[in-house]
Amino acid sequence: MIHQLARSCQVFTAVTWPDWSFNLLFYSTLLLLSVLLFPLFLSSAASASPLSAAPPPPSSSPPFRRFQARYLSVYAVVMLADWMQGTHMYTLYLSYGASISTLFLTGFLSGAVFAPFLGSAVDKAGRMRSCVVYCLLEIAINCMESVNSMPVLLAGRVLGGISTNLLFTAFESWMTTEHRSRGYPDEWLADTYSRTSVINGATAVLAGIVAQALEEQLGQIGPFHGAVALTVLALFMIVAMWDENYGESSDSDLSLSGYRQFRAQFKEGWSATLSNRQIMVVGLTQALSEGAMYTFVFMWVPTLMGVAPTAVPTGVVFSALMISITLGGLTFPYIAAGFRTPEAAATFTYGLAAAAMLVPTLCLSSDNDCFLPVLGSFMLVEFAVGSFMPAAAKMRSTYVPDNLQGAILNIFRLPLNFFVVVGTKMSDSWSTVWVYRAVCAWFFAAALLQYTLVGGSEAAGKKKPEKKVAAKKAAVKTTPAKPRGRSKSPAPAKSTKSPARTKTPARTKTPARSKSPAPTKFSPRATRSSRKPKRS
Repeated sequence: MIHQLARSCQVFTAVTWPDWSFNLLFYSTLLLLSVLLFPLFLSSAASASPLSAAPPPPSSSPPFRRFQARYLSVYAVVMLADWMQGTHMYTLYLSYGASISTLFLTGFLSGAVFAPFLGSAVDKAGRMRSCVVYCLLEIAINCMESVNSMPVLLAGRVLGGISTNLLFTAFESWMTTEHRSRGYPDEWLADTYSRTSVINGATAVLAGIVAQALEEQLGQIGPFHGAVALTVLALFMIVAMWDENYGESSDSDLSLSGYRQFRAQFKEGWSATLSNRQIMVVGLTQALSEGAMYTFVFMWVPTLMGVAPTAVPTGVVFSALMISITLGGLTFPYIAAGFRTPEAAATFTYGLAAAAMLVPTLCLSSDNDCFLPVLGSFMLVEFAVGSFMPAAAKMRSTYVPDNLQGAILNIFRLPLNFFVVVGTKMSDSWSTVWVYRAVCAWFFAAALLQYTLVGGSEAAGKKKPEKKVAAKKAAVKTTPAKPRGRSKSPAPAKSTKSPARTKTPARTKTPARSKSPAPTKFSPRATRSSRKPKRS
């Protein structure tokens, strides 16, 4: 029945796509609608949300939903503009007769060079200002794409490497810091991360349609003009709706000059990265997984063209892959709820991507018909990408300090761009099978690294400080009238001093004052020393 409905829709729309491509898009869209509508059939919102264990659920806080809407609305416009450029950048450079590989590698190398420094600048100058700078850079870059000149295009790619780093660090750093400064529970961050993944996939699908319409009206440069308009809109939304926040948390840094603040932030970010194994694991996991993902992006079109029985409508397949990413983002909260810890859920998503990439490595090396298995593996790996995007964001918010997020996240853009450059070069000189083997190995290495964060001493270490703080707060509440109980001096010393201190305040001239000269001279010192632990 569903198959007949698909055939009827194909006849009604009068499209000329191959049957397999239309069926791929139709069933992907049907599955997406099913996942979106599934919670409506459940009895209550609490049972529908896998995040209901977080006390209370995000839906119970209208202020949080308003804050989330302000962030997600800007994020949606920015990502739509970014996707619109990506859909036609290759064909635009091809129409210019420019060296496409040179331009792409210039952008990635620029990102690798500037990544270690941009994060400190974001934390120092302010996250909102950095987002504004990103918008201004994108407007300039898209205008430069209109000029058929290799030097101008190369300059645009250099600026593009800078803006890409800002896109993937400044916006998330602003949201995470603002979320915590408003006092919202950390458990609610998973809800925002999941929605950003869904928006990322949805805007990618929409961008393909809008960009195609603009190309038919304005030519190859049309999508870039549309991106300029959207970026201008995002710029006004940021200025109107967002407040500024910074990476510095110490007032002592305010006396330093701007350069010294930047240098201190840069050194602190590198020091925290090199001295904290958990931060190192999170950063390397992100570099490996995203490097594998970008290499896959270079490979899927020529791979399908080589195994497909008909011509490949790349726009249709691209939309189906983006729907798969959206499905991954939608189902990530359910995946996370099925595992003991978020670290375990993230390990599963990376392992799923590695398993998906095993299919082309095995099938393409044989003489069998590989089209359907390879196409299915591509859909599965994009589903994994949609899942590990919020998983990776959750890991960053857990292990990376708020005041150093911009610095540390940009530090790991350096190995990420290294993997992308290596993957791009491999696609030019290596066989397809070996490239997919490398992609599979990178995903598998990311899963192994992520697994080292599951349970063990790390999870216990994270919980112990919370228990100590809770115990201290409970002790303060139960003994409010005895501040001496909070000092770290031995109990016998307190008991010997307390009788003397209880007698010294006595205002009646009793014989007890004959014992008080030594204690009265000592009691101010004892009082001051008992206050010192309270400051620490």
